[in-house]
Amino acid sequence: MRRVLTAAIAVTALLLAGCANDESAEPEPSGSAAAAYPVSVGNVTLTQRPERIVSLAPSATEMLFAIDAGQQVVAVDDQSTYPAEAPRTDLSGFKPNAEAIAAKNPDLVVISDDLNKIVDQLTKLKIPVLLTPAAKSLDDTYTQIDELGKLTGHQDAAGALTSQMRAKIDTIVKAAPARSAPMSYYYELDPTLYSVTSKTFIGSIFALFGMVNVADAADADGSKGGYPQLSQEALLKADPDLIFLADSKCCQQSAATVKARRGWSDITAVKTGQIVALDDDIAGRWGPRVVDLVQAVSDAVAKVP
Repeated sequence: MRRVLTAAIAVTALLLAGCANDESAEPEPSGSAAAAYPVSVGNVTLTQRPERIVSLAPSATEMLFAIDAGQQVVAVDDQSTYPAEAPRTDLSGFKPNAEAIAAKNPDLVVISDDLNKIVDQLTKLKIPVLLTPAAKSLDDTYTQIDELGKLTGHQDAAGALTSQMRAKIDTIVKAAPARSAPMSYYYELDPTLYSVTSKTFIGSIFALFGMVNVADAADADGSKGGYPQLSQEALLKADPDLIFLADSKCCQQSAATVKARRGWSDITAVKTGQIVALDDDIAGRWGPRVVDLVQAVSDAVAKVP
């Protein structure tokens, strides 16, 4: 279930920066327009630019470094594997510990889920904490990046990044070959057949290409939150045209392991070799590298006869 929780988590952002005109003030971040504090985003208000940020969400970590706010990040959680220079620690976003977080002396904590009531704990310690739900669309990603840019004093860099992402994704989608009929796909979170529906962030990416998600029927009423576990019988009956593996790293799944599964040889995607192993980290996050995921889906679609 940890894989499912990881897929259901996300991260976003907050406020901004500006500085005084005297010589002792912090220099204005490169490439950003000056802004005055206090600045508020959601329920968080900062009176000055954060210089000791702790990120307990991999997507937020990637966003912060992508907008040139990396030097303000003093610690990230144990799942923040990218970029390599991120100051990775044993802090956990799944089991957040207020004492351990406070020991980093943060002036902002970014977290993706309020586990262990960590928001209340940090608030009592007078530590600003940003809590945002998992992104459900690309617009959510763009909003989170823009908010983090505002928060950290890198608003221009954030705006440039989202504009670049929009343009690249638009180009990739438009370049995809037109199909006379939509193709179906199965997206695997782990070998126990947990998947995602069209109502999730991942589902919205595939929708850009007009694809049909075979997992939708398993959560038609939404009671599974968009992350149902499929039965093998239902999957074989759905007979997807493509299979995407988001468990190639965590669970060592590949085209070979899928082909070896009992009863799967009759699935169209298996017979035609349309099994795509994705990078787990990229596939499970909604930060700047979502462009790479869109490209991977486009490449897979283009290879289908």
